[in-house]
Amino acid sequence: MKSYKNIYEEIISLKNLTLAWKKARKGKTKKDYVKEFEENLAYNLKILHDELKSQTYKPKLLVTFVLRDPKTRKISKSDFRDRIVHHAIINILEPIFDKTFIYDSCANRKGKGNLFAIKRFEKFQRKVTNNFHSEAFCFKADIKHYFQEVNHEILLNIIRRKIKDEKVLWLINIILNNFESKNKGMPLGNLTSQFFANIYLNELDYFVKHKLKAKYYIRYVDDFILLNSSKNELLSWGGGD
Repeated sequence: MKSYKNIYEEIISLKNLTLAWKKARKGKTKKDYVKEFEENLAYNLKILHDELKSQTYKPKLLVTFVLRDPKTRKISKSDFRDRIVHHAIINILEPIFDKTFIYDSCANRKGKGNLFAIKRFEKFQRKVTNNFHSEAFCFKADIKHYFQEVNHEILLNIIRRKIKDEKVLWLINIILNNFESKNKGMPLGNLTSQFFANIYLNELDYFVKHKLKAKYYIRYVDDFILLNSSKNELLSWGGGD
């Protein structure tokens, strides 16, 4: 397995922070907090770079609000400068990890998404039912309170398999700990939370595909489905009877 040792400098480079700023401001250019940051853009990016370089960077407290759409969810919003840091991390780490993800991990990935997941489900439906001529079954599940329960130590150990740069792990740990619980959980609303969710649940994907040998499996963040022509096999996978 290929590992990466010296990528912190790449993450915190002014070139990458500038690209991250452009991504963070997308669709939000009229927001006051964006305008305020951009009044002294070069200076603010340089200060951010210096804090990251000296490892004195600390994210600001999250702003939390409740969203009902229709499920009630607690969303935590990061400060704009912290969102730049999130984009900077993902700019460099996403290409490293994305190629390790299974094809049918559909959320928060380029070229994937809701529509992709639906099309894959329809394709699997046709295959498992022999074009709707035979009976088949679907097991649908989600991981209860997933974002509140993610274990930081396990996540960092998974990341550590590929990322050997301790400064990168320090930065990820700082972001993870900027939450109500210090050892577990990730805030819904953080770009990094979505990305780390895929890294964490990639372990589940590999288990389902390689240990269970499930042919028809799709995951979208913490929701997943399995299709099979055998109801008993699905029940055995799901721990049912």
